[in-house]
Amino acid sequence: MALCPRVESSQFALEMLGISKSFGPIKALENVTLRVQQGTVHALVGENGAGKSTLMKILAGVHQPGAGTIVRNGNTCAWKDPSDSLAAGVAMIYQELSLAPDLTIAENVWLGIEPRGPLPGTYSKSRILADTRALAERHGFDVDPNQKVENLPSSTCQIVEVLKAIARNAEILVMDEPTSSCGEHGVAVILEMVKKLSRGGTTIIYISHRLEEVVEIARDITVLRDGRAVHTGPINDLKIPDIVTLMVGRNLSDYFPKKKVEVGSTALNVSELSSQTVENISFDLRWGEIVGVAGLVGAGRTELARVLCGLDPSIHGSVAIDGRITKIAKPADAISSGVMYVTEDRKRTGLCLDLPAAWNMTLPCLTELGMKHILNLGRENEIAEETAKKLSLKWSGPGALASALSGGNQQKLLLGRAIIAQSRLWVLDEPTRGVDIAAKIDIYELIGRMVADGKAVLIISSDLPELFGITDRILVMRRGRLVADLVTSETNPEAVMQLAAVDKGRT
Repeated sequence: MALCPRVESSQFALEMLGISKSFGPIKALENVTLRVQQGTVHALVGENGAGKSTLMKILAGVHQPGAGTIVRNGNTCAWKDPSDSLAAGVAMIYQELSLAPDLTIAENVWLGIEPRGPLPGTYSKSRILADTRALAERHGFDVDPNQKVENLPSSTCQIVEVLKAIARNAEILVMDEPTSSCGEHGVAVILEMVKKLSRGGTTIIYISHRLEEVVEIARDITVLRDGRAVHTGPINDLKIPDIVTLMVGRNLSDYFPKKKVEVGSTALNVSELSSQTVENISFDLRWGEIVGVAGLVGAGRTELARVLCGLDPSIHGSVAIDGRITKIAKPADAISSGVMYVTEDRKRTGLCLDLPAAWNMTLPCLTELGMKHILNLGRENEIAEETAKKLSLKWSGPGALASALSGGNQQKLLLGRAIIAQSRLWVLDEPTRGVDIAAKIDIYELIGRMVADGKAVLIISSDLPELFGITDRILVMRRGRLVADLVTSETNPEAVMQLAAVDKGRT
């Protein structure tokens, strides 16, 4: 590790002082200061592109600052690579986890630092099992070291990443969107984990777009906007609307811009629909209506969407659109019937990341654009640019690769497909997962405009405040069944969670 000269004693576990960084002509960070108290949870928030990732990559030794100083335990540090940062007790847990799925929890925790076995080139399996159990118990985690990572829920994978970091003597953890792929139960598990770590003296920098989580667990907060720190201080001085205003630089009187829309006739009628994963689902969705689908992970929410949109086959029941029984056996049937599905995993199952952004918007609907046999690239780009304006899409142009866009703008590409295809019925699975506040509000406003134009939206979300903020009704699912159809204004989150989590007749 690079030499870290001693400076005057500090009350902070970590200080990043006057950090600046440019990539060519683009200023990613300008004179940013971040001070983190020992044993606390410090939230770092900002829109995508605000500079959070660049700042944390400098902390992790991935990037070198153009100007500024890092102080760790009173020592001024210059880290040339991630191994320097880790040796100083700082570990980065990225949103895309770095675990080996075919290895056990214990093997992942000690990968690369395995205790030696009796023979050269071997390691002691019994010792890594015992050490993993001891490590987990010391920090209050209940895990089976013999379990393979590929069989674990997202929340447990986060615990494994934490154990992996602690096994390498990390004292400061940077957690980047740790709950982005978790349902309500998984979120609760991770938040409790963060609280336990903090109580035990671990210092945590917590990055999340879910401000409800940030307010619950953080003691202090730093807000970045356009590469600058615009606020830092105790979080109890702020409410969520205050944080949002700091992030986006403008007043937002309504975090969920839901408008009153007159609903029309029945758009979608689902009657006793069953598949391998859902059973006897029946509900209606009307034109001009936004209906949410709530439930825990594994409740069958995504599976219902996949059956409705022809991705999975049904084995019983019927679907009617505008009063006509409609057979949807494949996604093309859904699109031709005016139904567009937006997947919950934009990177793996939604986008072609190495293709131009415009292509990602138009690929599913080339026939609708009159381009079944011959592509009119000029017209395609023109349509894409028109759609980008409707979406408030930030890009360098139609030719920009989808991979170069932020998470929120990638999500807008998927929504752009529904606009270009002129779909009347939108099925949205976690449409705001992993996107920043401004992009969320853009998406909410877009959904509002669509239903005001007479379209209908079915939205699956693990974010209950989101469902209560924008929907007219909430369908609650549990174990592949629909257990409640509730008017949003006549219920509350606690009632929804009770229905989602507890079997009838149990307490």
